[in-house]
Parts: sequence; C-alpha cells; structure tokens
Amino acid sequence: MPSTAVREKIVRSARKLVIKIGTNALTDGHGQLDTRLISHMAEQVHALKRAGKEVMVVSSGAIGAGIGVLGLKGRPKELPMLQAAAAVGQHKLMQFFERGFSKFNLPVAQILVTRSDFVDRRRYLNIERTLSALTKLDAVPIINENDTVAVDENRFGDNDLIAALVANLVRADLLVLLTVVAGLLDGSGSRVDFVDRVEDQTLSLLRSEKSSLGSGGMQSKLQAVKLATDAGIDAVIADGRSENVLPRLILAGEKLGTVFAGSGRKVPGRLRWIAGAAQVDGRLVVDDGAARVLISGGKSLLPIGIISVHGSFERGDVVVVQGPTGQELARGLANYSADELLRVKGLRSEAVRKLLGPDCLEEAIHRDNLIVTAG
Repeated sequence: MPSTAVREKIVRSARKLVIKIGTNALTDGHGQLDTRLISHMAEQVHALKRAGKEVMVVSSGAIGAGIGVLGLKGRPKELPMLQAAAAVGQHKLMQFFERGFSKFNLPVAQILVTRSDFVDRRRYLNIERTLSALTKLDAVPIINENDTVAVDENRFGDNDLIAALVANLVRADLLVLLTVVAGLLDGSGSRVDFVDRVEDQTLSLLRSEKSSLGSGGMQSKLQAVKLATDAGIDAVIADGRSENVLPRLILAGEKLGTVFAGSGRKVPGRLRWIAGAAQVDGRLVVDDGAARVLISGGKSLLPIGIISVHGSFERGDVVVVQGPTGQELARGLANYSADELLRVKGLRSEAVRKLLGPDCLEEAIHRDNLIVTAG
C-alpha cells in the first residue's frame, strides 16, 4: 500500500488519541499563555470527541506561563526557580483550559505526574484507572509533569516522554505531538511526510535547535515517537499553530505533519511498562548465541547464555539485556538476584540446580516477562 494511503488510514482510523501540546504552541513570544490558542485547541478537541474519538491531552506551558506572570526574561536554569515558575503558572494554565472547554460543557481534570509515578507499577496502574474513569465521565484529562515537586533525579525534563508513556499506558491508537514546526524536516528543510520505521537514519535528520521556552526539541520528540511506535502505536508530529490542525489531520486526513507507523505488534501491558516506564536496576551481557535467540523472539533467557552481570538488583527487578558489543537487545524481570546470577552465569541448567537447589527457576528471565527492544 503506498505511503499516502497508509498515513491516511493511520490518522483517520485512530479512535483513542493522546495529544501533547508544546509550550510554544500555547504561549506568545513573551512567554504569556495565548488564550486564543488554548480556546482554539479546546474547540478542536471537542470536534474530535464529537466524531467519537477518545482524547487525552498532555500539556506543557505551566513554566512558560509562570515566566510571563513573574516577568522573567527567559526560562530559569535553577531547579527552584523552575519550580516556582510552575507553581505560579500551573493554575493559570488549567484556568484557561477550563474556560475553553466549558463552552462545550466538557469538564477538565488536572493530573500532575512525576517519573516515580510511572516507575512504581502500582501508581502506574492507578494512573491508568483514573484516566479510564475520566474517559467514561466524558471529561478531558490534562496531564502535565509536576514541576513544583519534581527533583532532578525524578524529572522527565519534557512532556514528550510523558505523552509516549501515557499513550503506552492507555493503549492509544495514535500519539500526536504538536509543536511549532511543520514536522520532521530533512537536510534541506523540507517536511518528511511519512516514516515507516524510526531508525538511526531518522535520527540523523535532527537539527540541534531547541525552543527558548520549551524544555525539549525534535530529538525528545523522536525518542517519544520511537517508544510509542516500538509498542505498536502510530504517531504524528505536526504544527500546533496551524488552523484547525487536529480536525484537518485526523478527521479529514490532510497531509499535515510527519506520520510515523507503529511496529504493528501487540504488546501486553506488563511488557509495555517494562520497556518504557520501569526503572532499570542492572545489565546482563549475553553471548552471540543467546543474542540471536532473543532477537528471534518467543524465547526465555537461560543462565548459560550470560557472559557478565552488572549492577545491584534483586529478583523481580527490571534489567537490560545487552549483546556482546553492548547494544541493547531486550528488557525483562530477573528471576535471580545479581549475586545469584554472578554464581550461575554461563552454566547449564543441571549445574544451576546443583548450586541453587532443585526448586530454582530454569530461566534467568522468562519469555513472558521479557520484551525485545532491538530494532
């Protein structure tokens, strides 16, 4: 099927959408929230909902709004100043969203998250349940990083990753990243229309510029797109300031932005969490034979294929599996602690049972708890 037909099918058939709106798509050149743009965005989301779409919004803009209210000259670099700007700007951001959606009798719900909310599986599932309940109540979730309390080691740094994780969490059909450029641009500055796979050559198209108010750039957007598409979710990057961009793109199928095709594979919820949200506590390096078996899919990792063990982790922690040259192959839940694997790495199952007892598990990582992340 030609790429034009594929991209139109992707955007028009999507039922559940996660839409991320960047700071510069919501604020004017002075860092002030542009109420006209926010109202227009609410109108577009309403049009999607009238067409039967489920919509969740991930919105930047709290820090940008705070910068304008406080009269700061630019985005602060110190964390306390960023937190202060977010504290001032967050309620203003929600106030304008509430005003915009109230015209259509749509309630809005504020959801503030930190990285630890996604790392902890119980909190991760609680977010899912909350979003599901809000959808049933026909409310519009407005999700943002909780910049007022997040510390450096607990920060996402930008909302692109949050949007991808939310899309992963709710099993979205389409992730939409709205920015202030037409989409992914090639070396000559022309918009790339369709990408069937995010690979190294896609990343080579990146330019180094980053907006003055936003915290991310095209690199963070492509990383978010890769996380989503690897889990089978389609994605698009488009200009959020284009008139009626969402209805034109999603309902009419106009050729706006850059569309990225998902992998097409169905990934269970637990594996999506392991691949994208869970904290990694260690690394296992495997030999060529084990690497080939893992990439082929559907196989468990046995101790005999492990060359080396790195990090301090316990049974049930998430570990990365790397090939002999260091490339990431997979992620999974370890059946053994790091100390146990150091004793049994490279051994056959019979030898493992002699060391750890006859009731020990045969697999270092069972196939049901392992997801291949290599491209």
